[in-house]
Amino acid sequence: MNIFNALGQILALGGPVVAILLVMSILTVAVSIYKLWQFAACGVGRHRVLSQALAAWDAGDHDTARERLAASSSYLAPIVGAAMNAPDTAGLDERLDAEAGLALAGLERGFRLLDTVAQLAPLLGLFGTVLGMIEAFQSLQTAGAGVDPSLLAGGIWVALVTTAVGLAVAMPTSMVLSWFESRTARERVFADKALRTILVPTQALPTAATSTAFVAAPGHA
Repeated sequence: MNIFNALGQILALGGPVVAILLVMSILTVAVSIYKLWQFAACGVGRHRVLSQALAAWDAGDHDTARERLAASSSYLAPIVGAAMNAPDTAGLDERLDAEAGLALAGLERGFRLLDTVAQLAPLLGLFGTVLGMIEAFQSLQTAGAGVDPSLLAGGIWVALVTTAVGLAVAMPTSMVLSWFESRTARERVFADKALRTILVPTQALPTAATSTAFVAAPGHA
């Protein structure tokens, strides 16, 4: 009850601007919880089994690679499986890149909302403060010659409530968004490495000896 009483007092002091900021904070919490569930359901950051499959494929053990891939619950497993089943298909790398990009775009859904909240909340808080200061100075003007300094001080701290609420909403939102973006960036790097490992395994790369012989051979610039 104390929390609800405090929220009620803040709403009474800050007015509609604080109400908007509280709604934005609720949306931020809801989106953050959904993204955490989505990342957990997709296995973001948990690619141990898939990494084993990639290592086996890179070593030339295709049977073990497919067996480990079947045991993986990663959202990248179907894309990697498509690469394993048709490694020599023309244009496959572009198609798989597009599929991986689509999967990663799904992970990034909701980031725009969080970014908007992180940027807009401080501005809304400042806007509320400006409105509060205007109201405070109007009260001073109405008071005329008998100005009470406490009247101005009270109006100022009430006006600053919206700025404080705006920053309180924006700062954790920005931190959460940065964490989500860093996880997604690591997923993008892993997805690209996984597809390149399947399409161009180590066995397909020229050996150091072959490269050295090619460079040393006469007639080659």
